[in-house]
Amino acid sequence: MGFSSQENPSSLYFFFFCLCLSTVSANTNTSSNNGVEGGRRELASWRCNWFRGSWVYDVTYPLYDPYKCPFIDPQFNCKKYGRPDNLYLKYRWQPSSCSLPRFNGLYFLRKMRGKKIMFVGDSLSTNMWQSLACLIHAWVPNARYTLLRQKGLASLTFEDYGVTLKLYRTQFLVDLDAENVGRVLKLDSIKQGKMWRGMDVLIFNSWHWWTHIDHIQPWDYMEDGNRLYKDMNRLVAYYKGMTTWARWVNAFVNPSKTKVFFNGVSPVHYDGRDWGEPMKSCKSQTQPFYGRKYPGGPPVAWVILNKVFRRLKKPVYWLDITGLSQLRKDAHPSAYSGNHPGNDCSHWCLPGLPDTWNVLFYSALFS
Repeated sequence: MGFSSQENPSSLYFFFFCLCLSTVSANTNTSSNNGVEGGRRELASWRCNWFRGSWVYDVTYPLYDPYKCPFIDPQFNCKKYGRPDNLYLKYRWQPSSCSLPRFNGLYFLRKMRGKKIMFVGDSLSTNMWQSLACLIHAWVPNARYTLLRQKGLASLTFEDYGVTLKLYRTQFLVDLDAENVGRVLKLDSIKQGKMWRGMDVLIFNSWHWWTHIDHIQPWDYMEDGNRLYKDMNRLVAYYKGMTTWARWVNAFVNPSKTKVFFNGVSPVHYDGRDWGEPMKSCKSQTQPFYGRKYPGGPPVAWVILNKVFRRLKKPVYWLDITGLSQLRKDAHPSAYSGNHPGNDCSHWCLPGLPDTWNVLFYSALFS
């Protein structure tokens, strides 16, 4: 195993620059490119682009009461921890040329009877997993359930229906191993993937932890092939890691037994310049961004994923939530989080935006 303290060669930087440039020039709007790439990325509906539209006020929202759902962690329970405004709870995503079906938790349980659904990813997957649990619970508040939590894995079973919602926590999808040299992020290895097999539905997510540095960086080295790197360009590393994930899907997913989804890049709102308000963040935001085009443009991670999806040989449903989520600068916990000190502009309040992600997932799953 070789060791290098240098980043990848300049030729790889040039390749990566061309990769990003070609995709950004072809896709200037994050909500406009939802077609099939390489024959493998699939839209939830051929009749309508569910990811292009606007946020509208809906008096029937939210879809559940945060005080009646037993599954919300303090980190996401904004009302419990003092958020005074309510308008952020009242927005429904409305596609431009059609309507999304209303979420029906009883229908979900009956259709998915006896099946296992697993969310695989970081705390944004936790956000979405708890949202789905609350959406279902609101329809069957007296249903028996079993909730088991252990390190890295949680499992919620609605016993009367045999439906299990699992959560497998992994920041990177690829492996992070403790070795003699320290903690090694292995860009070409997914041994943990054996835990994902046998599911009826898989919903993946990964991005935010790839950018962490200093004391919140959970690895000491990156490994690519048989070489160790003290660091490398994080976007290059993300491309390599997600390419390894695509190879895992190609090798181990049987589409006749397992449906695979990838929840797109969840944006952050720490920098108000992204929506035309310099010196501001998500703190004290109470309304979505209403402009015709989000000034910040698509995140580079979104560009990378578009390239990675071309490597897929198995169908993966692209829940392209990036553009519609960028508009929701008002939907973060900010200071109203029970266990996230400071200003949280990366996670989302529950009830809130992840409920829309699950409405899109529900629509795709049963279309």
